[in-house]
Amino acid sequence: MQKLRLICLTLLSLSVTVVAHADEKRYVSDELNTWVRSGPGDNYRLLGTVNAGEEVTLLQSNEETKYGQVRDSNGRTSWIPLSQLSTNPSLRTRVPALEQQVKDLTDKLTNIDTTWNQRTAEMQQKVAQSDGVISGLKEENQQLKNQLIVAQKKVNAANVQLDDKQRAIIMQWFMYGGGVLGVGLLFGLLLPHMIPSRKKKDRWMN
Repeated sequence: MQKLRLICLTLLSLSVTVVAHADEKRYVSDELNTWVRSGPGDNYRLLGTVNAGEEVTLLQSNEETKYGQVRDSNGRTSWIPLSQLSTNPSLRTRVPALEQQVKDLTDKLTNIDTTWNQRTAEMQQKVAQSDGVISGLKEENQQLKNQLIVAQKKVNAANVQLDDKQRAIIMQWFMYGGGVLGVGLLFGLLLPHMIPSRKKKDRWMN
């Protein structure tokens, strides 16, 4: 009877101190493989070890002995010190994720660098094309200036020729006018001598 009472009291104390968990995720310490036991204390039989950083499921915990009941990836149920459990993912699981993040970031940086190089090359090509267009416009402008200079020289030469023709025409008109004036003057001087006077004619008739 005393043994039965002792067992009942032990079970009652365990039922008071044991806290159940709704299958919470925990991670074994990364330092070393950890021994697991058949019960919530150091006096219970060893069942083996769990790997460092392994993910386990916390089923319940004993606040007095600071042990937690866990289920590992193989479905085995055992007890492990709570100090060996963590709520954060282990380095064993985080390192691959971090490596993947580093790879993703490296790929993004590579893509950004490639895109930037492509855009830089496109901009350089556009600038080169713009320089070519500007150079062509400058050359065309210079050609137009040269053509304008030639045209101005031709206009000046035409103006000089026009002035010479105008002077020649004016001189011809002066010559014609002078000739007409001279003929008229000569005719005016000779005309009186060519017509006999009426007085002389009347005297001769008498």
